[in-house]
Amino acid sequence: MQQRIINPSDGIFATTPDYVHGLEVTGATRQLYISGTVGLAEDGTAPDTLDAQLALIWHNIGRILRAGDMTENNIVRVTSDLTDRGQIEANQDARLKALGGRAVPATAIVVQTLFDAWLVEVEVTAVA
Repeated sequence: MQQRIINPSDGIFATTPDYVHGLEVTGATRQLYISGTVGLAEDGTAPDTLDAQLALIWHNIGRILRAGDMTENNIVRVTSDLTDRGQIEANQDARLKALGGRAVPATAIVVQTLFDAWLVEVEVTAVA
């Protein structure tokens, strides 16, 4: 599988280090769509802090990826549902840490989650 970042520089706004306009994938034979994942511990409880929930989210995503014989390197798209605009930087930092600094197409929106204790929900697409 090959991945190629598509970042035109003329006639469009510039990207930032954590963002790419597009990602072309060729040679992939498998796709894994991971449902919106929240920061729940194995016992189903959500920690009180944003950072703890983000750590659990990316731990849980990693576990799902490994169960599908993939790693974070296979992630090609991330959508984050935040409950507050003030979460943008922490969410970005957690995503970049989980992806080893690799930028992929990403979208973050502010929403109301199903339960007040869920501060963030992250959905990813991975290919292999």
